[in-house]
Amino acid sequence: MKIGFLFPGQGSQTLGMGKDLYEKYDKVKQVYDKVNQITGINIKEISFNGPEEKLNKTQNTQLAILTESLAILEVLKIKNIKSDMSAGLSLGEYTALIDDNIFDFETGVNLVKQRGLIMQEFTPKGNWKMAAILGLNENKVEDICKGIKDGYVIPANYNTKGQVVISGEEEAVLKAGELAKENGAKKVSILNTAGPFHTEKLRECSKKLKKELENIKSNTKNSKVVKNINGKLYTQNDDIVQILSEHICNPVKFTSCLQTMYDNGIDTFIEIGPGKTLSSFVKRMKFEKPIKIMNINNVENLEEVIKEVKTNE
Repeated sequence: MKIGFLFPGQGSQTLGMGKDLYEKYDKVKQVYDKVNQITGINIKEISFNGPEEKLNKTQNTQLAILTESLAILEVLKIKNIKSDMSAGLSLGEYTALIDDNIFDFETGVNLVKQRGLIMQEFTPKGNWKMAAILGLNENKVEDICKGIKDGYVIPANYNTKGQVVISGEEEAVLKAGELAKENGAKKVSILNTAGPFHTEKLRECSKKLKKELENIKSNTKNSKVVKNINGKLYTQNDDIVQILSEHICNPVKFTSCLQTMYDNGIDTFIEIGPGKTLSSFVKRMKFEKPIKIMNINNVENLEEVIKEVKTNE
């Protein structure tokens, strides 16, 4: 069994996330308390009780998702369950980097707090939308976006085979969605996000984040984490400041991340954190060899995963 951890990003949050885990495990309580202490934000209260509008603010969303994922990882560590490789979607890449000790816990948590604040404050004002297009290949979606001249829209997330997220100005995104349907898309879903993430429109955010990154310590090494920006593993020669600052204004190549993990022998994918979105991406990859897909976002499925992994060791 070769295990790959997957860490979700913004949009996977739900009110009450992590609450049953907090009530069951002391390690989970310790993580929530530690994040509160580091950031001065009561992320437990926001995650468990909201209100939803507060949880959905970018600065809170990112910290809430990170905290739940890190808390689950602490329980897995007690059981000596670790990954052979890992990847995260957008924000989730930071969780993976903390898990692999590229950033220590406090540095990583503070960095995500600052990233959320920067994205909340410096995302340009306007009517922005993101939409997931299912059932068209990447090239077709790119052509549709290029064909729209009155407004800004580009592919932002290459999630999995047959699913691309587009991002940009609302009217242009809606127009691209209509054209996608006319060209055979099975479904177009508007996402619950607050800006034109992973596009050049976040260049100001990128510059601000770069200044934050330049002031922190990272343990650059040959890593087990796969980069969103190109689907390749981090190496000791990578400029992590440049990569992560460019990360928020460049497309996420998550299809490539999943393919890299599979090509390196990962046969068990475990999604750690709220939702099941990344698990569904793995299924849609339709890999040739059989793989296991599991997800952990509550006590019940955490215990199921522990049992499954320990049985197959």
